Amino acid sequence: MTNAEYARDLGRALVGAVLFALPLFMTMEMWALGVAVERERLATLLLVMLPMLIALSYFAGFERAFGLVDHVLDAFAAIAVAAIAGALILLLLGVFAPTQPLQEVVGKIAMVTFPGAIGALLVDKQLNDERKRDDSGGAGRSYFARLFLMAIGALFVALNVAPTEEMMLIAFQLSAWQSLVLALVSFAALHALLFWTEFPGKARWRGDAKFFSVLIRFTCAGYALCALASLFLLWAFGRTDGVALSELTEFVVVLSFPAVLGAGLAHRVVAEQRG
Repeated sequence: MTNAEYARDLGRALVGAVLFALPLFMTMEMWALGVAVERERLATLLLVMLPMLIALSYFAGFERAFGLVDHVLDAFAAIAVAAIAGALILLLLGVFAPTQPLQEVVGKIAMVTFPGAIGALLVDKQLNDERKRDDSGGAGRSYFARLFLMAIGALFVALNVAPTEEMMLIAFQLSAWQSLVLALVSFAALHALLFWTEFPGKARWRGDAKFFSVLIRFTCAGYALCALASLFLLWAFGRTDGVALSELTEFVVVLSFPAVLGAGLAHRVVAEQRG
């Protein structure tokens, strides 16, 4: 890849970071969390982000990479692009005050870096889907690769909802029976996305797949990943502090509802196109 081609792909990555993360750039709760979240939790969120981005680079990076070092560099480039995009957008929106401490500025930028980095890595796949990839494409069809991509999709979509007060309000107004129904609907929606929905590669993948095989191997595991991703985000954002177990369960059920959509789409779109 020439320098001009790499610069072009970095430009696409910048567009992707803004496109995917703009709703979060313009969400007041994200600005507040950048200040209020404990530094240890924010650091944990960023540490979890790095290996996920490295793996995502393997499947959908904006540079044709051939080894682990290339994928690590790809991930760091995505983080840098997302941080720059976040800083520029937040500055443009007047989020930074002249007297604001540097620690708060860094915290606000860090909060929006993860979704922006995912967008930076995925955008070239969407804008230039005909580009040739390296010969590791078959890995996209492996079981654990699919589950990993589902976890990334769940985190990305849940991240758009987890910081908001509306998520907590919905959880508080649900009865126990309504929470159970919501969990069942989420589970059914995930299974539908994994098995029935028409996406490229469906016929190729469904050839030897049976209803209960998908249910056990992907839907059950996928919903568990969505619940864990939701719980992790709730903890990272301080939503679990001083909360009863019943309330925390409702929080997880509510946040898992959008998370399953991200997990299902990530599994079908990214993994199948990679294969």
